[in-house]
Amino acid sequence: MRRRSLLLAAVPAGLVTLAGCGDGSSDSSGAEASPSASASPPPKIVDGPLPAITAGKKFGEKPTVAKGPGTPSKNLAVRTVIAGGGRPVAENEFIRADYLGQIWDTGKVFDNSYDRKRPLVMQLAQGSIIDGWRYALQGKRTGSRVEIAVPPALGYGAGGNPQAGIKGTDTLVFVIDLIESFNSRSSAKGTPVPQTDAALPEVGTGTDGKPPKVTIPSAAPPKKLVSRYVLEGDGPALKADQTVLCQFQGLVWDGGKTFERTYGSGRLSQFSLKQMQEVVKGLAQGLTGKKVGSRVLIVVPPELGYGDNPPSGGAIKKGSTLVFTVDILAAM
Repeated sequence: MRRRSLLLAAVPAGLVTLAGCGDGSSDSSGAEASPSASASPPPKIVDGPLPAITAGKKFGEKPTVAKGPGTPSKNLAVRTVIAGGGRPVAENEFIRADYLGQIWDTGKVFDNSYDRKRPLVMQLAQGSIIDGWRYALQGKRTGSRVEIAVPPALGYGAGGNPQAGIKGTDTLVFVIDLIESFNSRSSAKGTPVPQTDAALPEVGTGTDGKPPKVTIPSAAPPKKLVSRYVLEGDGPALKADQTVLCQFQGLVWDGGKTFERTYGSGRLSQFSLKQMQEVVKGLAQGLTGKKVGSRVLIVVPPELGYGDNPPSGGAIKKGSTLVFTVDILAAM
């Protein structure tokens, strides 16, 4: 059976759909996309009312939030609790954020990322997240804590979310800590690691979002998988069951021709390492264990790449050794 092209794992940033809040598992009960999301005009945004945050008041701390005071607004209520100094977030960009969500009337917490110690990575795009988040967070700066109250029409609609205990009439309260944001100009920001092996490709260390230059030596390619830092980040190590958000480019060792890339294309790539095992096994293995925030050089021998079944009509031939540079922006 012919394996899929790697191209199918690279999704245009404006079209990607995330599974939802939480740790990426299918039983997440957070602010995932509402099935009734529509291209309606932007809602009216008001200052309140909003319940008090009674404990965990610092950025990054798990908050405790009081029940809603009286009747909630029918509009989207938004308050910046802590103003961050990062860049403003725009629609269709990705964010990494911690959050807590609870029901207005009862104060019942239905989901939070603080306990999992794995912030949510999502795209602020229609169909990727409930509209309440999408509209409330646009223009907010990274480093900010934002509290919002989402009416049903901008949350889960009349159907609610029974799995999370949310009725179709429930107003939802979220406290959101905006940690980072990513767009098609993002690059890894790690520390350069000396590239001293002349038998391996040399990779540029620029962090302007442009494709790093890759110089492939004229020597024969290595016969085993190579995975090395070009820029070493300080984030957590990727686990084999995670999904990665990244910039990448792929080249063929012989001739150095680029067969695919996201750098400079206006998009980011998002793929599951587990699923990538079925496409380019060496790429998945080379990324597993590498730190978020890093740029990684991966050289994939044929038996861990496409072997004798390359995608048709491209630069990859039977027995091709593949060279990848990957900027690991975030993991989910």
